[in-house]
Amino acid sequence: MDWKFLEGLLSGVNKYSTGFGRIWLSVVFVFRVLVFVVAAERVWSDDQGDFECNTRQPGCTNICYDHYFPISHVRLWALQLIFVTCPSLMVVLHVAYREERERKYQAKHGESTRLYDNPGQKHGGLWWTYLMSLFMKTSFEITFLYLLNYIYDSFKLPRKVQCDTSPCPNLVDCYIARPTEKTIFSYFMVGTSVLCVVLNICEIFYLIAIRVINLKHKGSIHTNRSSKGKYDKNCDGCESSYPS
Repeated sequence: MDWKFLEGLLSGVNKYSTGFGRIWLSVVFVFRVLVFVVAAERVWSDDQGDFECNTRQPGCTNICYDHYFPISHVRLWALQLIFVTCPSLMVVLHVAYREERERKYQAKHGESTRLYDNPGQKHGGLWWTYLMSLFMKTSFEITFLYLLNYIYDSFKLPRKVQCDTSPCPNLVDCYIARPTEKTIFSYFMVGTSVLCVVLNICEIFYLIAIRVINLKHKGSIHTNRSSKGKYDKNCDGCESSYPS
């Protein structure tokens, strides 16, 4: 699988992220993408070829493997990585939209004018886009964790599974290749996914807290200006002590 597009996407959104977002990007790159590409794909490369059953009945091994592994761990993790990183594309596209508006505005009113102080600054609609992307990434992470646990009953791979699905002649014992190693990688990938969920939740609370603080600060400034206006009106000619 070619991960260049994913790498470019994450690198582009890095400069618009908060501190929590940069930590999240580091975890995704180092502990998920690199581990997935370098090690996980090789660990699961022989999962079907080395899945053995104690029968030579034609088709029984394939049917039992499909019953216990309806989708490969590797493919499920690949889908998970794609889904949890694509919401970041919303932020990149929104910033690109702002930059295009800024370019058209300067072309019309002159290069010295500005529509945005910083197109990548998280204010207004971009703040909502960034927050929505965090909620989507968190939802995707939790959904895939639930699917992984639901499909395989747990995150631990058993050494032996039993199958009596046709065309197997009776209850057949089947053995998974390197179950301990695969279980370790499963726990590692699940742990990094949980860590990403925690980082996303921390970033959500951080963004909301900063927004509330800024709104309170603007409200206090507005109150002070209103008080100044009332003072000037009632004083009727008195010299104001407020700076102009």
